[in-house]
Amino acid sequence: MINYFEEQLRTIKDSLYSMDDKIFQKLVKQSSEAMDNGGKIVVSGLGKNVPICEKFVGSMVSLGMEAYFLHTNSAVHGDLGIVKEGDLVILLTKSGETAESIYLADLLKQRNVNLWLLTFCRESTLTQTVPNCLILDLEHEGDLWNIMPNNSTTINLMVLQGLVMQIAKERRIRIDAFKRNHPGGHIGEVLKEDRKD
Repeated sequence: MINYFEEQLRTIKDSLYSMDDKIFQKLVKQSSEAMDNGGKIVVSGLGKNVPICEKFVGSMVSLGMEAYFLHTNSAVHGDLGIVKEGDLVILLTKSGETAESIYLADLLKQRNVNLWLLTFCRESTLTQTVPNCLILDLEHEGDLWNIMPNNSTTINLMVLQGLVMQIAKERRIRIDAFKRNHPGGHIGEVLKEDRKD
């Protein structure tokens, strides 16, 4: 069984190394600037990417930074009202060909937002139409058929959590912000100590 995990770790590492760091740093900088200018970060996804987006939002708000999840399907039924002028919006779609994501991207391009795409296909409808694309290669999903969202969602989680940490660094977020928003549980107990980092 350990061989399976070793193979997935290699696949995930290769995928992360395929990411263009300059584009990732551009996303960090523009995300920070959006919030500095009164905007927020909105992440949108479908299916198994939903909890990935929610984890990103949870990490952001626990650090006192404004972020929202926009379900790609619910967006067209009124939830587009979440998106305001000056926001930065990140669409998650592995293929870049999901009909709902393409439709949402078209709608978002009619608004004054900074639109980004996080995807695993270098040539797709969305990579050709979304102005900013963070693209990773992926050799295999790690399931029996190379079809289930497995390694791709794990990588999306890592990329978005990395984005949170880099935005926090860029904006010089201190642990006091996290402490204020997380008074409960074991973490809350740990944070009762006078920490200066």
